[in-house]
Amino acid sequence: MDRCVVLVDAGYLLGAAASLLAGEPARSRITVDHAALIQGLRERAEADTQQPLLRIYWFDGAPDRVPQPEHRRLRVMPRVTVRLGALTRSDGRWAQKGVDAAMHAELTELARNRACSDVVLVTGDGDLLPGLMSAKEHGVAVHLWAVQAADGDYNQSEDLVAEADERRVLPPPPPPPGRPPGGARPPRPPPPPTAPAAPADPGPSEPEPTPGHKTVPTPKDLAALRAHATHPDRTAAQNATPANATLRWSSDKGWVERGGPLGEPAETASLPTLAQVTSAEQRWADREEDITTVGGDPFEVGQVFARRWMERLPETVHLQKLSTMYPRIPHRIDGELLRYAARFGLLAHKDDQIDEHDRYAIRAGFWREIDVRAAAEHVPAGE
Repeated sequence: MDRCVVLVDAGYLLGAAASLLAGEPARSRITVDHAALIQGLRERAEADTQQPLLRIYWFDGAPDRVPQPEHRRLRVMPRVTVRLGALTRSDGRWAQKGVDAAMHAELTELARNRACSDVVLVTGDGDLLPGLMSAKEHGVAVHLWAVQAADGDYNQSEDLVAEADERRVLPPPPPPPGRPPGGARPPRPPPPPTAPAAPADPGPSEPEPTPGHKTVPTPKDLAALRAHATHPDRTAAQNATPANATLRWSSDKGWVERGGPLGEPAETASLPTLAQVTSAEQRWADREEDITTVGGDPFEVGQVFARRWMERLPETVHLQKLSTMYPRIPHRIDGELLRYAARFGLLAHKDDQIDEHDRYAIRAGFWREIDVRAAAEHVPAGE
């Protein structure tokens, strides 16, 4: 039958939306307009599959499988069927039971009976993989929808992503009025004006506790107090920056001095990391490319990382700076490169030791890609 069906894991959909909008996965932190949500799912499903909607199945958990008010509202909506699993509480946390099994059974039955040509899955749980594969074997096209993760990371099973015929990341809903995007709260109003404070003593001193209130010093306060005790003749500003403080780092062999007021060389501190120049949408696309096309060869991994970094640089001057640092990769970028390589299991060896051969191959691939781009843009490379 040329029509589409939508299967929604409500726990995944609403939990991910709460993380995105409110900063935590508690569904109680958001208010859901179920009528608008169902209408939006229907319109997007029909547009993506180019097929009319047969039905939306809403899978959720409920205590003792007793429908809650939201389930009663959903049950009477046109083209909506509610399937409830159990909702149990263990160690202070709620957990759904039977929802994945119900979704698997429904998906398999729809495909076996040829009730639809396209199925849209809104879920992230890898337990649904057998049902997805069974539906494909019966000739059903499977569309996998994801909710953008709050931290830009991945919140779906990689196996589901790899097996789905089509994939889509749902755009984030607009934030509530008066709240900026990203779940951040509006800035607090400024405190009421107070009387001018008396001139502060150059040396830090113990804060005076108010009656009935215990003042807890911050780590910065404690550091200042320790510095003042060691050098009582120095000002607070002098104590805040200890003299002769040195941090060290190495991206390949030996130790290298790190200068600068914050322990980061000025020429490398201005270089952005890949994470800083990557949007949430690009991060999802990168993850999909890693799963489907990147083979995991150390040299290739270094090339892929370098290519993404260069393509997203806001200014070519960053590429020029990096080219002059050959063969040493700046510490922040080098650490990010090795963490990326760890996704492919390249750094997991016996005794948890980093394999030097793989590590040099990763960096060789990185520099090879940098050299190719530098030559194309006539950027002078370091000797």
